Amino acid sequence: MKKTILAAAVFGSVFAQQALAEDVKIPEQALNEALRARLPEDIIKAGVINDVNSGSFPPYQIINGKDVNGDATDMTDALGQLLGIKITHSTVSGLPSVLSGISAGRYQLGFGPNGDFPSRQGANDFVDWVREYVVFAVKHGNPEGITSLDTACGKRIAVMAGGSAEKVIKEQNEKCTADGKPIEVQSYNDQPSSILAVRSNRADAFFSSQAPLTYFVQQSNGQLELAATGQKNGFDDLYQGAVLPKDSPLSEVFRDGIQMLIDNGTYATIMKKWGLEKNMIDKAGINLAGKTAQ
Repeated sequence: MKKTILAAAVFGSVFAQQALAEDVKIPEQALNEALRARLPEDIIKAGVINDVNSGSFPPYQIINGKDVNGDATDMTDALGQLLGIKITHSTVSGLPSVLSGISAGRYQLGFGPNGDFPSRQGANDFVDWVREYVVFAVKHGNPEGITSLDTACGKRIAVMAGGSAEKVIKEQNEKCTADGKPIEVQSYNDQPSSILAVRSNRADAFFSSQAPLTYFVQQSNGQLELAATGQKNGFDDLYQGAVLPKDSPLSEVFRDGIQMLIDNGTYATIMKKWGLEKNMIDKAGINLAGKTAQ
């Protein structure tokens, strides 16, 4: 019963924020014939591009049954208008399912944003459209004193299964275990479940991207706060974006479409609508991790 009430509180705050964001009007995009002409013929004929996500990742993706809303949906709606294509959305469980679904050809892309790392670029392209930071969400007052990766030793840390934060916290756990203070790593398939673990005292902190954590903290009625901000926390410059098959003909099309939205101000309108001003970039790029923008 307690878990049900907490879950309702988490999702209720998400949808309340969504209702406020819906008051912002996104400019309609004119069809760009030159950009559309660069799409593969089979996609033009079908009139559809299939996008896949790994579940609720507010404020980028807010999943309510079959409805998908949020910053990423506003972006794909605008891109679909530029391309004269309908972009549909499917939800699977976790990032590994996103990547396997794209590899198997069930989906053309996962607009994300998903973490771009050199280790992932061998099998996929990343069309990067945001910059991100990774921090902790903790209970108000930070009772466990988590201020860095090192201070996570001996604590219960929630992470997203299959994500980059899970990899970093597991590497940190090896160091902590050697010092006799192992981390209890708790892996969840979505953001709300991870936040719920902290709010219900099953985890001491949630280690994840700052943008969605900021969103949840703002909706927690003072129950949560951010910790270890302004630090690298195991990451260098962190770009996130749409993931596609390696050398997909759609990669450059989406990069250039996103850049059009940046240049005409629509990108800024969408990002500000969802409180993501600090995550904006000036130039979209492909596989930006570890190199200069293309």
